[in-house]
Amino acid sequence: MAVITDWPGGKRFAFTVFDDTDFATLDNVGEVYRLLADLGFRTTKSVWPLEGTQPGSCPGQTCEYPAYLEWLLGLRGQGFEIGYHTATWHTSVRKDTLRALDRFEQLFGRPPAAMANHSDNQENVYWGTSRLGGLNRFVYNLATGFRYAGRYRGHVENDPLFWGDLCKEKIRYCRSFVFNNINTLAACPFMPYHDSLRPYVNYWFASSEGSEAGAFNQSLSEKNQDKLESEGGACIMYAHFACGFVNQGKLNPRFKQLMERLARKGGWYVPVSTLLDRLAEQNSRHVITNRERTALERRWLGHKLLSGRP
Repeated sequence: MAVITDWPGGKRFAFTVFDDTDFATLDNVGEVYRLLADLGFRTTKSVWPLEGTQPGSCPGQTCEYPAYLEWLLGLRGQGFEIGYHTATWHTSVRKDTLRALDRFEQLFGRPPAAMANHSDNQENVYWGTSRLGGLNRFVYNLATGFRYAGRYRGHVENDPLFWGDLCKEKIRYCRSFVFNNINTLAACPFMPYHDSLRPYVNYWFASSEGSEAGAFNQSLSEKNQDKLESEGGACIMYAHFACGFVNQGKLNPRFKQLMERLARKGGWYVPVSTLLDRLAEQNSRHVITNRERTALERRWLGHKLLSGRP
């Protein structure tokens, strides 16, 4: 499948970020968004609609914090997208997921267009071993000691954690695989795609590795920026802006430098769902084939095993 090169307004490439809300507070992400806004980037900030009631490994502020919510509404008013990262930072049963989705729509005026599963939460849809099939699933199980087998059950009908029907009804795009390639579109040229083996997700999208400041800066190096531009590609960086991008109230200087350089290139800087809507028009809302699925899974599995974080 051909990769799109005719970006709106004569732009040469596209760039955006899906920001995972783990650990996020006004103190550790506010400066990041101030920089993005000043430079002309419009990206996607995910949220937890509900306050957690149980311990979790990476809690942060939720939409239940009035000042944080006010700030989120301000971001939306500036053109940033608000995405979904499950109900809260710990596993939620169906009724709480429904309450979270209703709360999201009440606060932001519409259901979330884009989401990412939260790795700690067992209500994730098609996560862990359910992301893979056949030999790829077997290899993943061996590499992880089978500890994720059957763990994630958001897509399992009649399970207390099931919410697959709500996902299909309300959410357009769900994050799938992450690749060590600045040009996400080159790694997954048919995104967003529907997978008939995983029907509760309307469309999946891939992303590029930028989970914390060091990985983000490495992916967005000058060389990689130039590569993205020369290929006319699209990058959806998957990041945790709460992880190392701000230290003692100051932006990571390398991150600031790289974003300023990228801004001068004049790419198409829009939120995740806006970019994916554009791609969906171009690829006629692609349904992934068995061959494409197997190859995509294999490339992702190789990246995870080589990184030592399966």
